[in-house]
Amino acid sequence: MSLTPIGEPRQKITVASLREKKLRHEPITCLTAYDYSSARLVDEAVIDIILVGDSLAQTMLGYENTLSVTIDEMLHHTKAVRRGVKHALLIADMPYGSYHTTPDEAVRNAARFVKEAGAEAVKIEGGEKRADLIHHIIDAEIPVAGHIGLTPQSVNVMGGFKVQGKTLNAIEQLMRDAVALDHAGAVQSFRADVLSRQYPADSESYHLPKETRAALETVLERKRGMRR
Repeated sequence: MSLTPIGEPRQKITVASLREKKLRHEPITCLTAYDYSSARLVDEAVIDIILVGDSLAQTMLGYENTLSVTIDEMLHHTKAVRRGVKHALLIADMPYGSYHTTPDEAVRNAARFVKEAGAEAVKIEGGEKRADLIHHIIDAEIPVAGHIGLTPQSVNVMGGFKVQGKTLNAIEQLMRDAVALDHAGAVQSFRADVLSRQYPADSESYHLPKETRAALETVLERKRGMRR
């Protein structure tokens, strides 16, 4: 049974069309899929972005965390999802170790997701420290999505899966991370388990909804008050 809505034919979602939706302040939807069947259902539900997340390490493969999943396993699942997607933008997670050594190796691995698996963008974890790497990958004509907040590939450094943004200093770092991703040209930023629920940014240089910027101004005002 198909879930395709009746009405006008749906247009393919691209990086350019996502930017247009953002400029028009239209909601952008994203869900995760790991195989052909779930990808087809999600795509026919008119979701804008489908992410093949490295969380499949735990949900599909039974690993303890995301660190063990390999690039070949991620490629296998991304290929399956690709076959079920017609309209959504397909983003693939780059697994731990696939972009942590040299920029050249990161570009080679990112290109595999595009050439072999049909991904239209790749996702990497980290903010400020990944800005130069994002530039390298984008220079290879591969769109990049960022991921800040709780970054599961850093589980050993964080000492577990812990909610981020609990302090004003942590919120300030998230703000710097988000701005760095924006300036680096990331097509999208994923934010995971951030207690503050403020999408980080520091000024008009980051394009935010008015209500989000107002919330952040409140946080910054509190920080300024504590410094007095």
